[in-house]
Amino acid sequence: MDFILNNIIDALKVISGVAIFFVWVVRYDNIKREFEEYRLPSWLRDFTGILKISFACMLQFSNNEVVVLGALGISFLMTAAVITHVRLKSNFRTYIASVVMLLMSILILYFSNI
Repeated sequence: MDFILNNIIDALKVISGVAIFFVWVVRYDNIKREFEEYRLPSWLRDFTGILKISFACMLQFSNNEVVVLGALGISFLMTAAVITHVRLKSNFRTYIASVVMLLMSILILYFSNI
């Protein structure tokens, strides 16, 4: 059972890292448009991107303390994203990715602490 669980958590770490890289590097134009649409400053967008990419890299470490820090950081940022979308009354379809990423980071955090 532990072997299977560890593989699932490792897969979630990789999926999280790839997803964050894809959204914040490959599809950066969409991020720019979204932050402009929500009237959020460009410095916040860039700072958020730096943090997300940094936290996603931390998930790939073998040191559990570093993984926990990365998962905590992503959880915080995803919570802020979900709250922002809810306050702006976005369509749930718009922010379902934030909810999924939040759930994945919480799972990583929980099972990395065991």
